[in-house]
Order: sequence, then C-alpha cells, then structure tokens
Amino acid sequence: MTYQFTIIVPVYNEEENLERVETELSSYIKIAKVATSILFVNDGSSDKSQTLIEDICKRNTAFQFISFKENRGLSAAIKAGFDYVDTELVGYIDSDLQTAPEDFNILLDHIGSYELVTGVRSNRKDSFVKNMSSKIANGIRRAFTHDGMDDTGCPLKVIKTEYAKRIPMFRGLHRFLPAMIMLQNGRVTQITVQHFPRMAGTAKFGVWNRLLGPLMDCFAYLWMKKKYINYDVAKTSKDIL
Repeated sequence: MTYQFTIIVPVYNEEENLERVETELSSYIKIAKVATSILFVNDGSSDKSQTLIEDICKRNTAFQFISFKENRGLSAAIKAGFDYVDTELVGYIDSDLQTAPEDFNILLDHIGSYELVTGVRSNRKDSFVKNMSSKIANGIRRAFTHDGMDDTGCPLKVIKTEYAKRIPMFRGLHRFLPAMIMLQNGRVTQITVQHFPRMAGTAKFGVWNRLLGPLMDCFAYLWMKKKYINYDVAKTSKDIL
C-alpha cells in the first residue's frame, strides 16, 4: 500500500499507554482522509515500551518503529522521524493521547494551502501550573519569533515532508517548528483541536522544560535565524537535457 501521511509517535516510558495508542490510531487509520501509516520512535525507554511496540508492529502492517540506543529527548525523536519518513506529509502526536487522532482530519483539510498546520488545544485539561507556564512560554516565544502561534507545544501537527526534512533540529527546537517553516518562506496556520486529561503514565516535563528551557531556546533560534541559509534553484542541467 502507498501511504501519503505518516504520524510520528515519540515514546519514552509509556508502557501504560501503548495499548490505547494502538487502539486509537488503528481506528483513526480507517477514517483518515489520506492513506496513513504510524511510526513509533522509542526514545530509549527503560520500561517495556519497546517490547509492546514490536508486538503492535507485528499485528499491524501500517505500524513501524525506530528505537534509539539511549534517551535523546523529544526533539531528537521528532527529527529522527522526519529523517525516516518518505510520505508526502508527516505529523506527530504524543503517546499520552491528550489530543485526539481524529483531529488530524481537521488539520489535513487545511494542509493544501499551508506547509504546516498545527493544533491549538481548546479548554486544556492540565494543571494550573502547567497551563500558566505554557502560556508564559508561548508569549515569550512569540515575542522572539513573531510566528503568531498561540500553542506550539500542542502535540498535533501536519507538515509537508519536504519542509520538515529541511528543519535543522536541535534540542528544544520542537517548540519552534512553525517559526522554522517560516524561515523557509513556508506558510503556517493554527486550528483549534480537542484536549483531554492524561489517562495513564506520568508527564515527562517539569516547569524548567516548559518555561525556562524554552526561554534559553529562543536565543538559539535567533542565532539560527541570523545564520539560516535559504535558496530556491531556478534551473538545473536536467531541465535542458
């Protein structure tokens, strides 16, 4: 089967969630607006996640996996997924499933006019501290990048793969995906999606990751923006042969 869309699922010690991930994503594949496959990226889990992932992939032909030798972080997991996929479109969703896979269809409705479509979590079901730190971090990021995005931490995105593969990722840059698409003169937009409480497992990020870490990453982004190389090829020898 030829797939058009690959959903990356970063996994780090999510053994309690993976059965639900299989059920929800298997159901979504049946209603997806384009032919869709799933790519697990196991970020060096120390629990039973890898065994469960392999079992899921054996049961489902549309599911594949990459497994890191050691934990390298969310940005590395997303970057590895971008490098690995060969479909026209790529997206990702967190394995805690606090966002709904069926909302990918809403984002796919808009991807024809944009290079990246990201979700904005409506009525977030997180703690007060998590919500406030994310709101502050998003405000700081917008001030640095002028990307106009309200919720770049939303783990529900669709990107045209040719643009995703050109993103020079580094640790923490997953928060700047819209801004990095804009550096390529790509168009970005945001669409409201559903949000749910975490059903199992524990969050892997504290206040440092959601607030102070992103502030430091803003300076890395500004450096990259200043040094970023962007070009369009007008003609090659293949065009005249």
